[in-house]
Amino acid sequence: MAFEGLSSKLQGIANKFRGKARITESDLKEMLREVKLALLEADVNYKIVKDFIATIQEKALGQDVLKSLTPGQQVIKIVRDELIELLGGTDSKINISPNPPTIIMMVGLQGSGKTTTSGKLANILRKQGKKPLLVACDVYRPAAIKQLQVVGAQLNIPVYAEENSKDVVRIARNSIEEAYKKLNDVIILDTAGRLQIDEVLMNELKDVKSAVKPHEILLVVDSMTGQEAVNVAETFKDSVGIDGLILTKLDGDTRGGAALSVKKVTGRPIKYIATGEKMNDIEEFHPDRMAQRILGMGDVLSIIEKAEETISAEEAEKLEEQLRKNRFDLDDYLTQLKQIKKMGSFSSILKMIPGLGSKLGDVKVDDKELLRIESMIYSMTKEERRNPKVINGQRRLRIAKGSGTTVEQLNKFMKSFEMTQKMMKEMKSEKGMRKMMKNLKGVDPSAFNDMKF
Repeated sequence: MAFEGLSSKLQGIANKFRGKARITESDLKEMLREVKLALLEADVNYKIVKDFIATIQEKALGQDVLKSLTPGQQVIKIVRDELIELLGGTDSKINISPNPPTIIMMVGLQGSGKTTTSGKLANILRKQGKKPLLVACDVYRPAAIKQLQVVGAQLNIPVYAEENSKDVVRIARNSIEEAYKKLNDVIILDTAGRLQIDEVLMNELKDVKSAVKPHEILLVVDSMTGQEAVNVAETFKDSVGIDGLILTKLDGDTRGGAALSVKKVTGRPIKYIATGEKMNDIEEFHPDRMAQRILGMGDVLSIIEKAEETISAEEAEKLEEQLRKNRFDLDDYLTQLKQIKKMGSFSSILKMIPGLGSKLGDVKVDDKELLRIESMIYSMTKEERRNPKVINGQRRLRIAKGSGTTVEQLNKFMKSFEMTQKMMKEMKSEKGMRKMMKNLKGVDPSAFNDMKF
């Protein structure tokens, strides 16, 4: 996962200093040296690391310790605040034109995931009430048009293509007429990439830019390329001009240096991050939330947003009704399990929980465990799902055999289900899950930063 190495190192450093009642200048130097090494190993630009460390040192030595915090916590707060600033400081949204259609031009090197990301972006904008049109402007790469059409069909989003034309400027212009006809209020141009930056590519992109005057030019960057991603971003900014970036492959085994360097080097914000292969695996980039994830402070708001996207009002009301009647059974458990799977990998969700992410460290949570649990529940009869107390030894043998698991694994699951059932009963006095989520949404995430686990 992105930032895995950096995150575990910074969390280790933070844990050493968080509880200290007194921090000497020598302690601070030791901490900053460790932070510096962690950032350099994560492939963060050397000059950026140097400035980052100097700023923290200046603030930590010159700032009065807040009365409500220990000196160690205050230093961690300074590191967090500077990390947020390094990542961009504030959220940066897509520039939506008041006079539709909004034209978004996607640029980047071949292999950065530009076509798939164009589909993901269209999907997230549609969820926000937009009516996007995908446009195939890559007329060189074999099957590029077909790939975009497959993505569009998968999402049920229209794709404009001229399969017999090599005139990219003409295609881009014609797509605007198509958008007017079909009442599409967002146009996403999937332009051609190259294995390397070359003059022909840049000139073509400049011609398209000049012809259609896009409201946003977004550079799609493969975060796994490390410092090279920053060099690519600089070149595109200087040659074509970009308004923001989308970082892809943040779910890969990457050191994360690109995300920590690119805003500072280019002066352009990261607007979205792609965190997996599924079409839902894209999210708006929030510098404060990412900084908190890196430092193991969790990301409560993102969990809530993911839940709200996947759990419908009807499902929430149904669960609330079940809780009121003390009827949370294995069918309900299965429903909730499916909702969790829609939200993304179980590991990534757990690491967003304040305090838990730092405890997990490099521990891998086996997402296949969810599939095993599903198999166990599907191997039960309706009666067994509704009333698990009837599951005796003989039934357990049958369920284990039918689900391809062991009785020991089944017993372990049933014990955890009983604990979940008990927790759900305690929650029934609340006024519903949706209200709980709304209440949490109004909480400042920083309130969770100093929780002790």
